[in-house]
Amino acid sequence: MEFDWNKPPFELAEPLSEREVEESFEDPFAVKLLPDTARFSVQARFFNLGVSAGGTGVFSVYRTNGKMVRVIYARTFELEEQFFYQRKLNQNLAQ
Repeated sequence: MEFDWNKPPFELAEPLSEREVEESFEDPFAVKLLPDTARFSVQARFFNLGVSAGGTGVFSVYRTNGKMVRVIYARTFELEEQFFYQRKLNQNLAQ
């Protein structure tokens, strides 16, 4: 998976790095969601909740053409996202 970091439309907040965002997509337990609101219907955008190799939870909004990923926004998990990710992780591990 390749990432397009050419002129990202947002500033990465400390302590998040481009590398951590990329690693969160490689997380085998990452949760990828397709929002179903009209706001995202013009151009398909997706959500990714994953954890970097260093353990940082990353929430990302992105679009892709199947080959290249363009991250539109990324930040560290908020409490609710951490809870959601952990619940999905527990469900996957229980199977």
